[in-house]
Amino acid sequence: MGEVLTFLKDFFSNFSFEETISSFIIMFMVIDMVGLTPIIIDMRQKGREINPLKAASLSLIMFLAFLFLGSSILGLFHVDIYSFAIGGSIVLFLMAVEMVLDIEIFRNNGPSGASTMVPLVFPLIAGAGSFTTLLSLQSMYGLVNILIGLLMNIIIVYLVLRNMYLLERILGKSGVYVTRKFFGVMLLAVSIKMFLDNLVLFIGRV
Repeated sequence: MGEVLTFLKDFFSNFSFEETISSFIIMFMVIDMVGLTPIIIDMRQKGREINPLKAASLSLIMFLAFLFLGSSILGLFHVDIYSFAIGGSIVLFLMAVEMVLDIEIFRNNGPSGASTMVPLVFPLIAGAGSFTTLLSLQSMYGLVNILIGLLMNIIIVYLVLRNMYLLERILGKSGVYVTRKFFGVMLLAVSIKMFLDNLVLFIGRV
C-alpha cells in the first residue's frame, strides 16, 4: 500500500494546471468533435448504429495504447507514422466523397455496431493526426497532464455522441444537408492535405 501511495505521489507531483489545459485544448482541436458532428449525423441517417459509450471507451483504449506503445506497435508491423497517416487519409477521403456526392462506399453490411469502430473511432476520433499529436505532447508536457487532458476530451466525445439527436433536431433536415455538403468538402481538403504532407515526409525518409 505504501508503494502505491508513493507512486501516486510521485506521479501527481508533475501535475500542472497550465499543461493540463494546454494538452486538453490541443487534443480538442485535433479530435474536433464539433467538425465531426455533421459526419456523425450523416452516418446515423444512413442507418449506421453508433454506441456512444463503446465509441468513447474504444477511443480511450486506442489513445492510451498509442501513448504508451505507439512506436512499438507500428514497429511490430514495420509501419512508420507517415504510412499510417497516409492510410488514414485515404479512409477520410472516401468518407468525404460519400458526403459530397451522396453515394455509398462504406457498405452497411458489417456486424451490428461495426461503424462505431470504423470509421468513427478510427480514423475520425482516434486517427493518425491524434496519435501523432500524442507523441508530440510527450516531449512537451508531463504524462499526468497529458492523461488528464485526454480524459477530459473523451468525456466530451461521449457527451457529444450521447446527445447527437439534439443536434439533429436543432439543425433540421435542410440544415443537416447543407452542413454535410460543407463539411464533406472540408474533409476532402483535409484528407488530401494529410495525404500529401505525409507522402512528402515519407519520401524524404526513403
